Amino acid sequence: MKMILKYLEELKKECVLAPLFKMLEALFELFVPLVVASIIDRGIGQQDTAYIVKMCLMLLGLAIIGLVCSITAQYFSAKAAVGCATGIRHALFKHIQSLSFTEMDDIGTSTLMTRMTSDINQIQNGVNLVLRLFLRSPFIVFGAMIMAFTIDVKAALIFVAAIPVLAVIVFGIMIGTRPLYKKVQAGLDTILGITRENLTGVRVIRAFNKQDDEFARFKNKNEELNHLQKFVGKISGLMNPLTYTVVNVSIIALIWVGAIRVNQGGLTQGQVVALYNYMSQILVELIKLANLIITITKALACAGRIESVFEVTSGMADGDVKNVDAKEETPSVEFKNVSLTYSGSGAPSVEGINFKAMKGQTIGVIGGTGSGKSSLVNLIPRLYDATQGEVIVDGVNVKDYNIETLRNKVGIVMQKAVLFKGTIRENMWMGKKGATDEQIDEALEISQSKEFVDSKQGRLDYVIEQGGKNLSGGQRQRLTIARAIVRKPDVLILDDSASALDFATDAALRKAIREMNNSPTVFIVSQRAASLMYADLIIVLDDGQVAGMGTHDELLANCEVYKEIYESQFKKADSEGGVA
Repeated sequence: MKMILKYLEELKKECVLAPLFKMLEALFELFVPLVVASIIDRGIGQQDTAYIVKMCLMLLGLAIIGLVCSITAQYFSAKAAVGCATGIRHALFKHIQSLSFTEMDDIGTSTLMTRMTSDINQIQNGVNLVLRLFLRSPFIVFGAMIMAFTIDVKAALIFVAAIPVLAVIVFGIMIGTRPLYKKVQAGLDTILGITRENLTGVRVIRAFNKQDDEFARFKNKNEELNHLQKFVGKISGLMNPLTYTVVNVSIIALIWVGAIRVNQGGLTQGQVVALYNYMSQILVELIKLANLIITITKALACAGRIESVFEVTSGMADGDVKNVDAKEETPSVEFKNVSLTYSGSGAPSVEGINFKAMKGQTIGVIGGTGSGKSSLVNLIPRLYDATQGEVIVDGVNVKDYNIETLRNKVGIVMQKAVLFKGTIRENMWMGKKGATDEQIDEALEISQSKEFVDSKQGRLDYVIEQGGKNLSGGQRQRLTIARAIVRKPDVLILDDSASALDFATDAALRKAIREMNNSPTVFIVSQRAASLMYADLIIVLDDGQVAGMGTHDELLANCEVYKEIYESQFKKADSEGGVA
């Protein structure tokens, strides 16, 4: 609740004007039964046509004023609700961007997506309805009761008895359903996660003919959510019939008491109709209030879920080192007894890593699947923090760097080639904001992308679809490499980012990177021995530990793991035509 109020602070004007105009509308609405009563008692009773016309015009005027007030209130409440949702969404997105990969892994992508979309929409609807109805409905309920007392005290006592009973029903159901709505939203997270897995992995699912299994898994989770929603819906659904019952019993009592009072001469027929109208107004407003309570319950449950994300803080504290003048003899990257254990993991993914990489050197990292290759290089730009030991860049521990400064020094190309919807130029600007066309062309040439970019209509203005769907796998990989190169980083990390390239293009890419003017320290993660043969230092990983370290020739002579990888690949290549 505090979170919502925080983002409504800048919208005070809208938060005041919306309920104010709704209260004005409600005030005019409370006069309607009195006008109707006067029409019945005086106009119809005395057959005064002119008075009836006059009162009908007054009713029309009250309706027009109420309509104007209602539209104005709707405008301000919608403005406040959308403004609040926008503020929360921006703040949440910014907060998520500040989290390290560790926290992102713990929370989960599907959960974050649900909270950025569905949960915030629920809060928006809740704020909108609260500003319009939260004051109006109680005002009408108690206003109708007070107006009933001005007509007849004995008949109005029925209102006094009915309203507390209705309040118990409404608030009792609200308190009971709030935790259940939290479970519903959590179930929605699960469904979204399964859907996302199926959509991203649709090719694999079809390749292994697992459609039926995935459908069954989705169906089971969907049915669980369905049953939970039905259960909550049944409890919430009790509100309308219970309030209807109480109000209609009250109306019956009111008409019975009113009839007796009319016979005794204590009430007129118009006054009984006015009392009936006031009870009907209470009924309508309580139904609105009941639906409002359900929406508020959902909104508060969603607000709690969003607040839990805001409460997650990055375990990666920002350092204060912004400028480093590294000496020529200082290693560009150094690992000192480095280990990394992922959150929730029982064993370290990499352990006891020690090496030095000088400026301009090429470091190869090779090993089997799951050996810790990506984990090792992810420690350099501080995507994860080492759980033991020190990672040092230009003589400074990465934990002491200002994170923005560190990541400006390091260019990393992830295993999965990710491109964003937009032009090629805009995608290059992700690497270096405002890069000139000449700088982009240079990066394209080094990454072996220039040839296919030149063939595209518009060249740098060619629009890439989301995820690079209109490009081949090799083209996507080369553009992501160009995006990292365009910033001219001191350390360039290629994390198995050339797997879709043929041997000739891969060799040309490595040659072009070696000839870059700024002589970056290059880390190449690959499962191809051919890609690493000419590296200055090759690190061989096996189950998170260093199995060997040295040049290609040294490892062939001394490292069984490297020798096995090399021979398996080159024998296969020889049988298919050979690799020279």
